[in-house]
Amino acid sequence: MVNKNFLIIAISTLFMTLLLFLFFTKETNDKGTIVLGASLPLSGINSNLGKDIVVGAHTYFSHTNARGGINGQKIEFIQYDDKYEPENTLTNTQTLIEKDKVFALFGFVGTPTVKRILPIITQSNIPFIAPYTGASFLRNANIPNIINFRSSYVEEIEALVEYLTQTKGVTRFAIFYQNDDYGEEGYVALSASLASRGLELKAEGTYKRNTLSIQHAIHEIRSAKPEAIILVGAYKPTARFIEKMKECCPEGVIFSPISFVNANALMDELHGNGENILFSQTVPSYDDFLSNEAVEYINLLKFYYPKEEPTLVSFESYLAAKSVVMALKNTQGTLTREKFIASLKSISKHTLDNIPLTYHHSQLLNQVYLSTYSDGKFHIITKKDGSK
Repeated sequence: MVNKNFLIIAISTLFMTLLLFLFFTKETNDKGTIVLGASLPLSGINSNLGKDIVVGAHTYFSHTNARGGINGQKIEFIQYDDKYEPENTLTNTQTLIEKDKVFALFGFVGTPTVKRILPIITQSNIPFIAPYTGASFLRNANIPNIINFRSSYVEEIEALVEYLTQTKGVTRFAIFYQNDDYGEEGYVALSASLASRGLELKAEGTYKRNTLSIQHAIHEIRSAKPEAIILVGAYKPTARFIEKMKECCPEGVIFSPISFVNANALMDELHGNGENILFSQTVPSYDDFLSNEAVEYINLLKFYYPKEEPTLVSFESYLAAKSVVMALKNTQGTLTREKFIASLKSISKHTLDNIPLTYHHSQLLNQVYLSTYSDGKFHIITKKDGSK
């Protein structure tokens, strides 16, 4: 009887494995469209981030569809709201795969949310493209279907520390971070960057994801008298933290948010006051009118979303979407996931004009831009290239 039950279970498992294999090797859906899908925050404390991802991507996908799509196939971009909560991300991803039968996953947001679905990504061959996170676990050569667009948090923080120590002479660092996988990535990266220079963190303060509970973090950090504070959080709690720290601490402390903080939303929360803030960006500024990409982005955004202001997040999403479109167009013969992944990894360095693409460390764009903010603009003061 035991052997019979074991045989039934074994056959059932084999059958389910075969079904999954057949599903995950399915190349396109029956609609005659190329379906991409995302789970991202469209409500809650990080809704601006999710909205900007959608706006940027839709801008270029709409532009592509208006010109005939990809060999006559239109791009359909489906999004579900996960409120920046990992369990919602899991449910949404299952829906995208099982119900919507997406060709690829594109534009997911967040480290803890993406980490929750990492087993699904790893076990499938579905392309997982341009997640808005710099998490190190997504930069793994053993997971070939993950292609990041942006630089990693390790690279962002290394660029900040290098500039702050060498140019500003900073030796006393603190960190304000979200108490989850995202914040831990930043904490580990900063600790390692400082240790390589014979330095150590002077203080740390955390807050709980999707809250504005920052008082304990302020108490922990202010007594250490840091010269610079690395900020690894969301824009609303980060804005409150900066405001409160400026009220209680000596002038001259440099606040350094990494890109996920969402620089435009942060500046809105701070009413445009960028004093003593050093930003890390993973794309150049969209108001660099020497760049054809920036000019095209501004013009198409005005056409498709006339009420939306340009932001670094939507510009990044726009550039990632354009890279996807170019890779789809360059795919020879019948479109398959494997061919698409290979096409994206071998994309021309000059695809985005003067924004160089090179597939390295599981990512396409390997620059970190440091900037300040004044007169309503982000001014890049230095750039670090991580592809060399």
